[in-house]
Amino acid sequence: MVRPVPCHRAGARGDGFQREDLRIVKLNVDDNQQTAAAYGVMAIPTMLLFRDGQEAHRIQGALPKKRLEAALEPALAA
Repeated sequence: MVRPVPCHRAGARGDGFQREDLRIVKLNVDDNQQTAAAYGVMAIPTMLLFRDGQEAHRIQGALPKKRLEAALEPALAA
């Protein structure tokens, strides 16, 4: 399945975050429907941040890079 343009853009933005303490993993929800359902992914794109194995922050929808960075900063600073 071809992803809508906002999904491709969000993926490209996620690739731009380079930190030693950060690992970005992409999940194809078409190929992994059970995993997406287990985490309650209802919209694409959805970004989940985990800390110590628990969900710490969730961002849904395609955001411009500056807004995405602003949304991630508090969660990454904790």
